[in-house]
Amino acid sequence: MENPKIAFFDAKPYDTSFFDEANENFNYDISYFESRISRETVPLAKGFDIVCAFVNDSLSGDVVRTLKDYGVSLVALRCAGYNNVDLKAAYKTLHVVRVPSYSPHAVAEHTVAMMLALNRKTHRAYYRIRDNNFSINGLLGFDMYGKTAGIIGTGKIGKIVIKILNGFDMNIIAFDRNPDKVFADLMNVKYLNIEQVYRNADIISLHCPLTTETYHMINQHSISIMKKNVMIINTGRGQLIDSKALIEGLKNNRIRYAGLDVYEEESEYFFEDFSGSNIDDDVLARLMTINNVLITSHQAFFTEEAMKNIALTTLTNIKDYAEGNRLKNEICYKCGEENCRKEKEGRCF
Repeated sequence: MENPKIAFFDAKPYDTSFFDEANENFNYDISYFESRISRETVPLAKGFDIVCAFVNDSLSGDVVRTLKDYGVSLVALRCAGYNNVDLKAAYKTLHVVRVPSYSPHAVAEHTVAMMLALNRKTHRAYYRIRDNNFSINGLLGFDMYGKTAGIIGTGKIGKIVIKILNGFDMNIIAFDRNPDKVFADLMNVKYLNIEQVYRNADIISLHCPLTTETYHMINQHSISIMKKNVMIINTGRGQLIDSKALIEGLKNNRIRYAGLDVYEEESEYFFEDFSGSNIDDDVLARLMTINNVLITSHQAFFTEEAMKNIALTTLTNIKDYAEGNRLKNEICYKCGEENCRKEKEGRCF
């Protein structure tokens, strides 16, 4: 495929800046659309060969089938998550590639920044000082030293979080379906079952994928067995947490702090400017009023290094496809893994 035409959806100014810079080495024909792809906007993809999409684009079965009718043959996700893609509809219809790792350090560092901000209440102190209020009443924190951090998910991001928290001389416990015992021995991490992590951690940080098993893993029951005054940090997937149960846990003081870079219904608001409008989501609005809740708008990944990696990897994925090379980051519709080679289990192609 020579010089494929790329329809780039949900384009923000920073996207166009980094992709235009990276595209100087590829010279692809990219058309940027501010709209997210959906049933209503999919006609914009007509006449294009490739669609580039982000986390809040809706690639439902209807959208995927329409893309096929238009002759689109590749969906290039510029993100790691792919829960917004109907992979079964894409089977033998569209190739789907992603950026599996753009900067685990960016997400891990933001995770720890949220822990420190909530603990030492720097976000509250900032606004207090701007009002000429220099009182430190209500800003009492705690030493991270000696506390127990529970890391759920010890992939690339979780491991970097552990390395950082080791610098505070914290006790680290973890849960992962596939524990890395070599890493655990090296970093003095103790793997426990999930309930043991809930019961023993002062800080719980979520770094696992969203699956049917992990959906709402933070719920009324799991919160009820956590240590009182626990801190919960989520820079993974919004739907790992039942937001209503989180609010109840905050109200009854079971949870003392919550740091959320993601939210289960974020697609309506995150990455957009609603400064002149009201928030219609009552749950999100309630969370925003609680002073020991810190919400950021899915920005954990957002560093210069990560954006450069996202642009380069996405365009390289497209280059591999256009040149007929093996797609290193293709997602199997059945198992969700890149380059599933097990024909009997259902390869993407």
